[in-house]
Amino acid sequence: MNELVVFTGNAHPQLAHDICRHLGVPLGKAQVFQFTNENIFVKIDENVRGRDVFVVQPFSAPVSTSILELLIMLDALKRASARRITTVIPYYAYGRTDKKDQPRVPITARLLADCLTVAGTQRVLTLDLHAGQIQGFFNIPVDELTAHKLLARYIFAKELDGCVIVATDAGFAKKARNFAELLNAPLAIVEKRRTGNDERAEAMGLIGDVRGRHAVIVDDEVDTAGSLMQAARVVRAHGARDVYACATHGILSGPAIERLRDSEVKELIVTDSVPLPDEKRLPTITTLSIAELFAGAIQRIHEGRSVAELFV
Repeated sequence: MNELVVFTGNAHPQLAHDICRHLGVPLGKAQVFQFTNENIFVKIDENVRGRDVFVVQPFSAPVSTSILELLIMLDALKRASARRITTVIPYYAYGRTDKKDQPRVPITARLLADCLTVAGTQRVLTLDLHAGQIQGFFNIPVDELTAHKLLARYIFAKELDGCVIVATDAGFAKKARNFAELLNAPLAIVEKRRTGNDERAEAMGLIGDVRGRHAVIVDDEVDTAGSLMQAARVVRAHGARDVYACATHGILSGPAIERLRDSEVKELIVTDSVPLPDEKRLPTITTLSIAELFAGAIQRIHEGRSVAELFV
């Protein structure tokens, strides 16, 4: 694997280090910083000519800075004659803007895909996109990994005496059903209506039976935790026992931590697709590492093997 090299920006260097540890390669040397005028400077400090390059950079806070860092790094690597550049995006922000659902609004998820391609990426490796059709926004190969088996194994190990998987809304029902099948558990769905553009959603009711069972609420991400809190209240009102929650991406922005601190959610399980600062680490939040999953995918891409082998 002497032709493989992994670089990272400032979005999540710890994840990049963990991936490199599983791969058995050192992290590539690069300078990525801002001048006092907020202009971003990038310099690749080692030879990448003819090498297979992977750049690890989730679109985590500050989102705009993370995106621009990545685009500038891609341009630098392209101009340095890297043989192939694969962009590793554990969390793809703007996933909700995947269509025109109102007049005169952008499709930002598509815009980002175009920007990444123009900047020089030749392949994208990502994790649990908010909308699967985002893969089609690219004219280059896109490999979408999933953390569902990782999360399901953790839930299974808890040996809950009867559990039901709960989707936070009908839009996530198909993925939630697949998750439920991993645990051989029944499925329930919270009816939810989102109003306006202010991140508010109203829980309307529940489809399915949770009475006397441990409820495991699943979603692709927890942002402000508003939907999670409403789902937790609904399942408790319908007779659920303990309430657990799991999501691939623990964004936890705005009032999320305060909501979780005062909530009925016994434990929230997320992955380290984005960094979790110390001030957001509650005793009830468990973080699972995706480094080994991504390392396996990177090795398979580098060797020209099937990424689907990871999920057999």
